[in-house]
Amino acid sequence: MRGCLLALGWCLASVAGAQTYPSKPIQLSVPFAPGGTTDLIARTVADPLGKLLGQTVVVVNKPGGGGVVGAAELARAAPDGYSLGLATLSSAATNPAINPRVTYKPLTDFTPIINMMATPNVLAVHPSFPAKDMSAFLKAVRARPGQYDYASSGAGGIAHLQMELFKSLTQTAVSHIPYSGAGPALRDTVGGQVPIIFDNLPSALPHIQDGRLVAIAVASPERVPELPKVPTFKELGLEAVNRPALYGIWGPKGMPKPLVTQIHQALSKVLQDPVVVKRIEATGSKVVANSPEQFAAQLQAEYEVYKKVVDGQKLQLD
Repeated sequence: MRGCLLALGWCLASVAGAQTYPSKPIQLSVPFAPGGTTDLIARTVADPLGKLLGQTVVVVNKPGGGGVVGAAELARAAPDGYSLGLATLSSAATNPAINPRVTYKPLTDFTPIINMMATPNVLAVHPSFPAKDMSAFLKAVRARPGQYDYASSGAGGIAHLQMELFKSLTQTAVSHIPYSGAGPALRDTVGGQVPIIFDNLPSALPHIQDGRLVAIAVASPERVPELPKVPTFKELGLEAVNRPALYGIWGPKGMPKPLVTQIHQALSKVLQDPVVVKRIEATGSKVVANSPEQFAAQLQAEYEVYKKVVDGQKLQLD
């Protein structure tokens, strides 16, 4: 009887805590440097989310390790709703799949809240690169094996693994240069220091539209309306590389369900805001806004996919 009363008291306290939440600013951590897609998404939702919850949502960049450093810190935070993070395939699937030094377990050390959007990835080159389509790209890199470099947002990240998979499928050799995020990687590719980049489309798209990068192919279920002439990897016979990225919100493990429900409902409303939807769709992305349970299942499925890629291709970090 006493155990039942204690359990009831815990539940009531949890509900009461959720009802009074939040009473101070919320930190939304981005596990990459400013200027990349993850950072752009966080800043798109932070302000309207804060207005709905009645407290400021502060975006904090914590780059390093292809998303691992920020995710590891979030996993150690208190599950009180004041520490949330952007969940990406890099931090939740690809890095844990390839990097034995990752200190957290992506499927058990976090509380999934919502997958906000599905986002295409893109293979792009500097305008000086001697190719503007896939056929010419393959011809160029095969003519100079190992002599071209490509930039990514970090070792073990989604861009790194997808490009390595692309290399194995096309039997090409280009050298990887990992950065602390898409922002620095884009800066050097646009500046001509690196000729090739594999990136999430939202951060690369403005540079493609301005002619500072040339898109070769996109990882998307269908062609992106903003880039109607750019084929998907599936169209080019590379369906295995044709997986879009996800961007969600998660917190430390053990967050009370009423608290998760409250944050999920607020984010769902944010993702129905026409202004937010327009900004997301303008990047070539699609709003998902699924349930915590659906997001958890999606994270597990993505991890299993990339673990099979790593094991099947015998991929290792440099």
